[in-house]
Amino acid sequence: MEKKMKKLTLAVPFVLVALASAACGGNDKPPQTPASDPAPAATDTQATTATPKNMAVNVDDDIVKACNLKFENIEEAPKFDYDSEALTQGEKNVLEAIAKCLTTGPLKGRSVELVGRADPRGETEYNMTLGAKRARQVHSFLAQLGVPADKMRETSKGELEATGKDEEGWRKDRRVDVRLIK
Repeated sequence: MEKKMKKLTLAVPFVLVALASAACGGNDKPPQTPASDPAPAATDTQATTATPKNMAVNVDDDIVKACNLKFENIEEAPKFDYDSEALTQGEKNVLEAIAKCLTTGPLKGRSVELVGRADPRGETEYNMTLGAKRARQVHSFLAQLGVPADKMRETSKGELEATGKDEEGWRKDRRVDVRLIK
């Protein structure tokens, strides 16, 4: 009897993991929709006045004003592709301007919060992880440009504050918010 209990005790965790994996749904996400055309690369992000068309980075108005960034707020522009954390050249251009402002410009020494977000499709845990990956991607890029790691705080909201009900709305949910820590 003791031997049977020992085998059962060892088998239960494996069964629970298998059940949890099956319950998570794995790849039950809807098929990916085609991405919009990427934003054209700007040579001087601070001098550009065109609104980026495929931005995955939503910049806090305080940063836009303090850094004198010359683009309209990108709140309404499309964001990350479905199930992706890859940055386009348009996002890199914006992040380069932010990094310059945080390292040598008016916000030198200030800290920012990077909030990764996802659309509401998929499991909550998966979306929290995806939001964290998106925030990590922005963090890594800014760090490569000289922004000190201790001046950036990452977090993920996943799908918690997502508002989209269709593809257009879901695109707005897939982003990283860059906020100035006050």
